[in-house]
Amino acid sequence: FFFFFLETLAMESVQCFGRKKTSVAVAFAKRGRGLLKLNGVPLELIQPEILRHKVFEPVLLLGKERFAGLDIRIRVNGGGHVSRAYAIRQAVAKAVVAFYQKFVDEQAKNEIKDLLIAYDRTLLVADPRRKESKKFGGRGARARFQKSYR
Repeated sequence: FFFFFLETLAMESVQCFGRKKTSVAVAFAKRGRGLLKLNGVPLELIQPEILRHKVFEPVLLLGKERFAGLDIRIRVNGGGHVSRAYAIRQAVAKAVVAFYQKFVDEQAKNEIKDLLIAYDRTLLVADPRRKESKKFGGRGARARFQKSYR
């Protein structure tokens, strides 16, 4: 019986992803004691400082007490520093919302969702913009090589 109880606790988990440009962050949230880890390293150690604040926005907005019963582990791939930070914050926010919807209650989920969207919509909704592909006849997507009529 005890083993079954442990198993049901372990099953209370959700997986959510966040995206920005080419980076993808996958957040795995489950019941726990408030751990936030990124690729096995605590979130508090993210460099540089400014991006750390960006990553902590969902935590600061919702308050530590909402994260106290949650362990969130995040894997992140691709992109640069900034897009990774944005992908992480989106993954964390979406994971908390999904966890509250699935295992807590709908009202708490709606409160969280409204708070996050009122602050910044990109916390829950991905930014669809991507790099425009390069074309021939120029250096980039729009820039053309110079032309002389001599």
